[in-house]
Amino acid sequence: MLSRWLDDSYSDIVKKNITALTAARLTTNACYRFTPPFIAIIAKGFNVSLSEIGVALTVSELSGLLSPFIGRFVDRLSRRTAMLAGLIGIATGALVAGVSPNLIGFTIGVTTISITKNFFDLGMSGWISDHVAYEKRGRIIGLTEISWALGLLLGVSIMGIITALFSWRAGFITGVVGVLISTSFIASRIKTEPHEISSRAVDDGVRLSGRAWLVVATMFATMCASQCIFITFGAWLGDEFNFGALGIAAVGFSFGLVELYASLTSASKTDKWGKERSIAIGSLIMVPGGLMLAVVSNNLIAGLIALMIYILGFEFAVVSMLPLATHLVPKRPGSGLGLVIGAGTLGRGVMSLVATRAYETSNGIALPALIGAVSAFVATLLMFIYHRRGGLVHPQT
Repeated sequence: MLSRWLDDSYSDIVKKNITALTAARLTTNACYRFTPPFIAIIAKGFNVSLSEIGVALTVSELSGLLSPFIGRFVDRLSRRTAMLAGLIGIATGALVAGVSPNLIGFTIGVTTISITKNFFDLGMSGWISDHVAYEKRGRIIGLTEISWALGLLLGVSIMGIITALFSWRAGFITGVVGVLISTSFIASRIKTEPHEISSRAVDDGVRLSGRAWLVVATMFATMCASQCIFITFGAWLGDEFNFGALGIAAVGFSFGLVELYASLTSASKTDKWGKERSIAIGSLIMVPGGLMLAVVSNNLIAGLIALMIYILGFEFAVVSMLPLATHLVPKRPGSGLGLVIGAGTLGRGVMSLVATRAYETSNGIALPALIGAVSAFVATLLMFIYHRRGGLVHPQT
């Protein structure tokens, strides 16, 4: 289905597998993204405070510090092995989270999801890098990144409906089923290619250096900005407007539509506008969205509009950043992307704690929104500096 967006300059193997890879990543993203919108409901299930469940998510996100090491390890595996290991790990983590009797077990489950999702994401990004030249990579990654939006639009919405009908535990089990189905498709469609490991072994000494670290810092700031909102908007809807699980799922569905539009726009525009410029544009869009939300948080319609502006900018920025990240270490995409993902998960980990406490101490989403706007401005500034210093020069295809 997604192959219709690709012309004859893309290989047949890419056209054949892009839909299957995107669908598989949809299920992994659904499991990963399920907790934040329903954090207040899960906290009530364990009879703990919002900040206590925020600590669990902080531990989960801080596991992203392992991403650089996972990236190097994944670069030594076949792409198929990395993706299958990730899928099996995510299913296991979601199962543990869903049946956990206490907050410790839940933390172990969501942390397992966070760690093993790196295997799938890095394996898939490496597969794309093997088959698509850098100059055309923005379109492919933009298309596969609709799985992030669809993970919320379809995956989390379905899991949210199951939560409303039964419980949040049933929501996690629904995610497990989806990931297992995806595992069977990837196992049957993606094959190990003979050139994979030998072609990467010669580049073992390459390291990220110089201004490329500004890209890593930009991802950190961008994810700090996003987590301020994603981890608090469900509690805000419940506390300020008495939304239940079904209402939160409905709002999540509308956010998924915004993210889908941003991903498709990135797929069509990022390669034309330039990756660095696109990242800066997306980050800058987040700033007025966050400031507006801080001012109008007591008004549902205005607050949702502000949130949508914020999410639109975030999704466009991150999707535009991923193809750049895969080429920071040209012959080892997992290494560069692993550092960028690690910085992003560290940003989410820091803000999981900061944002939940800011929400509780200020009795609302206004303070987290303000912190998010400042973080987005920092991300914009960092990418502007990176571009002014020359950006990514002479990429190898």
